[in-house]
Amino acid sequence: MDKQHLTKFYQKTKQERIEALVSAGLIHEEATTAFSSKIHLSDEVANHMIENQIATYQVPLGLGLNFFINGKDYAVPMATEEPSVIAAASFAAKTIQQAGGFKTTVEDRAMIGQIALKNVEDMNKAEEIILQHADAIIDLANQAHPSIVKRGGGARSIQIRKIQADPTYQTPAFLVIHIHAQTLEAMGANIINTMVEAVKPYLENVTGGTALMGILSNYATECLVTATCRIPTNQLAKEPYTGEQVRDRIIEACQFALVDPYRAVTHNKGIMNGIDAVVLATGNDTRAIEAGIHAYATRSGQYRSLTNWTKAENGDLLGEITIPLPIGTVGGSISIHPAAKFSMKLLGNPAAKELEAVIASIGLAQNFAAVRALVTEGIQKGHMGLQAKSLAITAGAKGDQIEVVTEQLKQAPNMNLATAKAILAQLN
Repeated sequence: MDKQHLTKFYQKTKQERIEALVSAGLIHEEATTAFSSKIHLSDEVANHMIENQIATYQVPLGLGLNFFINGKDYAVPMATEEPSVIAAASFAAKTIQQAGGFKTTVEDRAMIGQIALKNVEDMNKAEEIILQHADAIIDLANQAHPSIVKRGGGARSIQIRKIQADPTYQTPAFLVIHIHAQTLEAMGANIINTMVEAVKPYLENVTGGTALMGILSNYATECLVTATCRIPTNQLAKEPYTGEQVRDRIIEACQFALVDPYRAVTHNKGIMNGIDAVVLATGNDTRAIEAGIHAYATRSGQYRSLTNWTKAENGDLLGEITIPLPIGTVGGSISIHPAAKFSMKLLGNPAAKELEAVIASIGLAQNFAAVRALVTEGIQKGHMGLQAKSLAITAGAKGDQIEVVTEQLKQAPNMNLATAKAILAQLN
């Protein structure tokens, strides 16, 4: 990537941005012909993706810039309707890039399938029997989906959980068997579901219990990715605060989100602004990712911050995020939605582990930008500056009027729709 062509990207027109992507080597020149139509979701494809389809619903697709992850530059596609998300991520990435960028580690990409048994007379005995037959259970699961085994994946191990009856909720006891499987480049829902449904009758037979269901779990605790960054204090100063003061205030803000769930929810929502945008842009399942990540935030028994900001021995600010991220690079809408395929090309068609690294880094960048703003100038200054454009458009501004109304709104004592309409009326 030749980054010089992406300088002041936000100031360029749409056509200039597309030309800059060609010059930077991110897309081929032939892709610029009928650019919009190439990534537009046709009615024909949309009709096959969902039931009762009547139209398509678009959100803007933009680029998070300045991301330097594990020694590699990225322009990251982000699909979002919310102003300030991409600007904040790009600002944070530029600061972190100057300090060496993001470093990531990806643990084993294993997905979990659950078989829930009820009416098991002796759970301890059943557990013994299941463990004795573990190899047979794994073999049976793999026989149900031989193609993933041929590609080097498949079921690898089992885990047993005993859930006791709970009189408070009037729930029975469950014996739950987890099958851990490597799904390679696929998110793996269909693979896992096929495996666990094949195993259900066997488990009923050896335990004497009744299988309630077999299903993938979206709580992907065996598919974790960690992103870290280090920022010197001389890059943190923001009037009237010194770099050291900004560092300490960011750390304290994170501590607040670690102990107070009311703050943690908003803290993590900001992180998900960036994560969801990339997950959606690449055709992955935003609901599955959201559910799993928010569940992971409660693993201590209380909902807490997903990030941790601390002080290094030399005084630098250290950031870290660890999240479950069972994304895929093949299958589902990833392979058929034209915008998803285009987004994957922009990223260089990464493998699943590489895409995990990019998404986790986006989340950490988004959190840095939001918390830094909160503890210095406040969140509204930057956010409302970008919100002004939305207000101008809502008021009816078109063409060159949009920028004129936007700039006057930024200077107005009350930034709202009524003010935008008044400014527009004066122009007309």
